[in-house]
Amino acid sequence: MIPMTDVATGLLIAWQAAVAPTAAAPLPPADSLPVRSVMVAQPVGLTVYADTVPRVRRKAIVYSDGYATRLRIHKVLSWSMLPLFAASYVSGDQIFEKGRDAPSWARTMHGPAATGSAVLFGANTVTGAWNLWEGRKDPNGRTRRVLHSVLFTAASGGFAYAGTRLADEAEENLDARRSHRNLALSSMGLSTVSWLIMLIGN
Repeated sequence: MIPMTDVATGLLIAWQAAVAPTAAAPLPPADSLPVRSVMVAQPVGLTVYADTVPRVRRKAIVYSDGYATRLRIHKVLSWSMLPLFAASYVSGDQIFEKGRDAPSWARTMHGPAATGSAVLFGANTVTGAWNLWEGRKDPNGRTRRVLHSVLFTAASGGFAYAGTRLADEAEENLDARRSHRNLALSSMGLSTVSWLIMLIGN
């Protein structure tokens, strides 16, 4: 009689021979295999690249040649403002203190200096307002330009009132002369601040 252990061993060997895979053929060299590109799908939303974010394009602001010409005139005239202010102040101070007894040089200087300031302010009002309108769509420095214009306009109004009605009354009236002087100095101060805003900002 055959022992059970031998029977079990024989069955195991027979089963392995029936189900075991045949010996695999050797693989060809790696460099002889065809190369195929493989596309790897990436989960949506896993990575967001910077160049995929939509950006708002800024509109180009185009200035005319006239803008550059007016700006150049505006800047040149603005540099003559302080000398005219100095001449007006020195001569006006003599007239304020001494009235009709002021030195002849002061009375001779004050009128032309005030007239020169009026011409300067008129020219710069035209060139500045024109350029402010042309550059109204440019966001760069817009607040600075608007503030400059508001201060300059206020100073222009002060000079106009001081140089017309108050100037006529100042000839004979000390209070009118004082009002003329104070308003002119205030307008000079506003003009200087307005000028410095643009000078430092640029």
